[in-house]
Amino acid sequence: MSWRSSSQGVVLTAYHPSGGGGDAPGGRRSGQYTMNHDHSKKIPDGASFDRSGSQDSLDELSMDDYWKELENIHETRGNNHEEGVALVVKEPDEGELEEEWLKEAGLSNLFGESSGDSQESMVFLSTLTRTQKAAVEKRIETVTQTMRKKNKQHQIPDVRDIFRLQNDSKGKVCDGNEPSTVRTSENKNETQDGTKGLKFNLGTDEQKSLLEDMRSSDTDINLEIPFAEQAANLKDGSVGSMCKGGGGDTLLPNFRLPKDKTGTTKIGDLAPEDMKKVYSLALIELTALYDILGTEFKQQKAVKIKTKDSGLFGVPLSTLLEHDQKKVPGTKIPLIFQKLIAQIEETTLETEGLLRIPGVATRVKSLCQELEAKFYEGTFNWENVKQHDAASLLKLFIRELPQPLLTVEYLKAFQDVQNLPTRKQQLQALNLLVLLLPEANRDTLKVLLEFLQRVIDHREKNKMTLKNVAMVMAPNLFTFHGFGSKTIEQSEFVMAAGTANVMRFMIQYQKLLWTIPKFLVNQVRKQNTESQKKEKKDRAMKKLLKKMAYDREKHEKQEKTPNDTDVPQGVIRVQAPHLSKVSMAIQLTEELKAGDIVARFLSQKSGNIQTLNKEEVFLYEIGGNIGERCLDGDTYMKDLYQLNPNAEWVIKPKQS
Repeated sequence: MSWRSSSQGVVLTAYHPSGGGGDAPGGRRSGQYTMNHDHSKKIPDGASFDRSGSQDSLDELSMDDYWKELENIHETRGNNHEEGVALVVKEPDEGELEEEWLKEAGLSNLFGESSGDSQESMVFLSTLTRTQKAAVEKRIETVTQTMRKKNKQHQIPDVRDIFRLQNDSKGKVCDGNEPSTVRTSENKNETQDGTKGLKFNLGTDEQKSLLEDMRSSDTDINLEIPFAEQAANLKDGSVGSMCKGGGGDTLLPNFRLPKDKTGTTKIGDLAPEDMKKVYSLALIELTALYDILGTEFKQQKAVKIKTKDSGLFGVPLSTLLEHDQKKVPGTKIPLIFQKLIAQIEETTLETEGLLRIPGVATRVKSLCQELEAKFYEGTFNWENVKQHDAASLLKLFIRELPQPLLTVEYLKAFQDVQNLPTRKQQLQALNLLVLLLPEANRDTLKVLLEFLQRVIDHREKNKMTLKNVAMVMAPNLFTFHGFGSKTIEQSEFVMAAGTANVMRFMIQYQKLLWTIPKFLVNQVRKQNTESQKKEKKDRAMKKLLKKMAYDREKHEKQEKTPNDTDVPQGVIRVQAPHLSKVSMAIQLTEELKAGDIVARFLSQKSGNIQTLNKEEVFLYEIGGNIGERCLDGDTYMKDLYQLNPNAEWVIKPKQS
């Protein structure tokens, strides 16, 4: 077996077995597990290193659980594989990383052969904040310089030309509706890497008030002002001791989301087309945040290798789901993953040491082989699976994925969250990273985190606190054998404590992490509005060319007249095709919520059979400046109507 450690984390690079099976060890004393090749150096009990405030909560803890879990992982690899093959992570060439970033952000038509057709990108750029624009500008500049060095025969845009229109529009910055505001002085107009950014000025009194409110509450998560703009403002002011330090489960900040009258948007609430826009914006916003905070943001890239196309363990998530959806249409989580969690919970979550105490290694290996052969046939006998074995199999499934659950692209970014200055910024970065995960990875991670929270809920009996669970699970999510070997003294312990801390954050704040920030939703609304304006102009031109404008307008007026007379001012028409009452005119009031409308429909009985209840149907906002959005029950309808007066309102079951 050989170990390698890297700046990305403690990683296994390859394993050559040294012999027999036997139970996975778990009783070695803290501090005796060594990570260097000559095994001559011990990690001391209670080791403490000077690092950012985000680490303080774990400095005084014994890392015993972490190292034991890592040792168990090594032992399991030895028993289950004759030889481990590392997934190669490609080191990008100069400019290649930025070029890939621009493609991921949906801005590939700003360079290359298609650079002339960049109207859509211009609409997109017009909705960006200044910090977001600065992040884009920085990457375009790097790509431009690289292309010129390589003498590529493409049209190479000048960054100043790309942003000229946006910079000429009176310094306006968009958070979706209104300018975001960030205050920096001219002599502080450079990032830590020396890259010049853009200047920021405070706007209206209302915007100044928003920033003052932002500073006044350390535990409120402001989703209306972009995170990078908040960071730039704090960088110019005094951060103080905001959400730094502390130890123990109870000392994590009690972060909360202030109520938004237009409704909280969760992942899964938006239409796929709008989610694509959210992805691009989240990537740019995360990069802007890391730029402002002086933390390097680099996406890794995995070289494609041949993977298993059948079985359970070591199979890509997408392949597993493709197979599972043939058996259970619509399933979003691998069936084996669901079953292992159900098996663990079937006994009791009060078992002491659950997740920490490993199953018997030889038995786990045997069960793994038997599952591969019998799971899909339905002949596997689950009565033979002990609870600790099922927990070991669950962790094995996560580790054996050909690419990490947190993905090769973003695993390092997840790890680097520990380096951000404040806990609030760490949480903001995690929120954006969750939005960037592929749907299958994100859905599987969500189910895992929910399960881990249920384990923690029984901590009085099972002795598995948030810290314990985080330390046990961190090696399973963050150790990956594809990264290279570059490290410094003591980095193993620093990374161990850091990734355990990130794991702790993901479990503790999982409900916040699956929220789409309002500023991103507003930017999507702005993009849709601008695109609709362009489409409207194009349609008008076609009408003129065909000399049909008058007839079409007349036809549209005739179609609109019944609705105009049927729905007076301050009233919306709500459709409910799946319910007994299929349509209703609703008078908007200051206190009317989406949940009230759903309840009103469900209270209307008729001869039809009422088969749906309040938990199964939701009110949707459709069209106008959004594709489709599922509303939470506490959405104030009058406020939302003012934000999107052209929307249609439909009650229907939420699509899985």
